[in-house]
Amino acid sequence: MGNIFDILGPVMVGPSSSHTAGAARIGLIARQLFGRQPEKATIYLHGSFAATGKGHGTDKALIAGLLGMMPDDMRIPDSFEVAKAQGMEFEIKNKDIKEAHPNTAQIVMEADGVPTMKIQAFSIGGGRIKVCKLDGIDVNFSGESYTLIIRNVDEPGRIMEVAAALSKAEINIATMQVFRDKRGGFAVMVVETDQVVPQEAIDALESKEGIIRVKFLNPNGTT
Repeated sequence: MGNIFDILGPVMVGPSSSHTAGAARIGLIARQLFGRQPEKATIYLHGSFAATGKGHGTDKALIAGLLGMMPDDMRIPDSFEVAKAQGMEFEIKNKDIKEAHPNTAQIVMEADGVPTMKIQAFSIGGGRIKVCKLDGIDVNFSGESYTLIIRNVDEPGRIMEVAAALSKAEINIATMQVFRDKRGGFAVMVVETDQVVPQEAIDALESKEGIIRVKFLNPNGTT
């Protein structure tokens, strides 16, 4: 059963919940996954995002999210100027992405000292989104709940280590999904939790052999 916000829509800067609020949420989650504001971002718009995105402010909303702005931030229409003032370079292009949802954006983020990251996500309306690819690995999460994203080598014992670390920190796991590019390759664990995961638990996980990167998505804030 839906809630009243599915009917009324999100609190947002318009004009469109799918093309503006959803785009801002995509940019915001991309920033959280990257762990910081990128120094350079290349954004590819597909389908309806490419065709009508400029008129709906999709481009400005995506940049706003990368700057850490929430969908209701009144600075969204001025995000290009804010990005330039803060030294964040960006480029926005149209791209035909095979079998992608019409409201899709790909974002490539770069910064000194941080591995380049590429995510693909789409807006499903009402300000809600789905992340469907992370560095080439098919994933499926929304970021609407407290969510731990763990990049790791696909080998035995990794899931047990994560569960044990969260148990030690008294964090309850609501759901867990595991995705991988190939057997023995790289994997992504998506763990939704009932509580905020403390930085100490994140640091402990990142120190373990075979775990490459750990990021926590908080739907109420940003890095």
